[in-house]
Amino acid sequence: MTTSRCWMCLGSLVCLSVLTLAAEEQDWVETFEPIHAERFLTPIPNKNTEVRDGVLWTRGSSGGKYPPMFYLGVEGADLTLSFRYRHLQAGGWLWFFVDGDDGFGSTDHLLRVKLLRTGLQLQVDGHSKDPAHPQRQMKREADAVSGAYRLNEVLPLQPLSLQENVWHEVKLTFRGDILSLHLDGQLYVDALKRPGFKGQKRKLLWMQNGGEKGIELDDLRVSAVQP
Repeated sequence: MTTSRCWMCLGSLVCLSVLTLAAEEQDWVETFEPIHAERFLTPIPNKNTEVRDGVLWTRGSSGGKYPPMFYLGVEGADLTLSFRYRHLQAGGWLWFFVDGDDGFGSTDHLLRVKLLRTGLQLQVDGHSKDPAHPQRQMKREADAVSGAYRLNEVLPLQPLSLQENVWHEVKLTFRGDILSLHLDGQLYVDALKRPGFKGQKRKLLWMQNGGEKGIELDDLRVSAVQP
């Protein structure tokens, strides 16, 4: 083998190693046994959230405008995101947010998955520089960094019963500008196409209204979607 071919092979191996390492960094699962606190953008434990019996437990009131919430940092555009959750008392709800690049140079909500007791509802948060856009979220000013306005598209509620306090599994897959969503292994959102879905994902947010007994989360998974 010539020297030039050796260098070419070595270069290919280095590139393959870098790609493999990048994929491994995107693929992980949080089982909370113990918690990998460095992955979270919100300090844990805090007054509402802690690890208990191998799961993440959030309960009570935040004392502010919104219920208790926490952020998790992620990186990647084409990703599969999944987690399990369980209510510990009647009523309440959980909203799951996916935040990412708004297409104009800043980071904002891209999608909200509203896990209600009576059904599943999606809200797509698009972005535009047009202040008169019909979907603009009124009373919200343009982003201070990008100058873009948030757009709200609330999709129809898909009625289903989530009243029982049992474990449910949620899985989202982003591939390009296409989203699919499974709940408890059943496909509820099939190939929903929106331009904002192709952006880099930066943060995940769980907003939890679970009362004093709270909500448990487990098996938070992030994995790269293979081409």
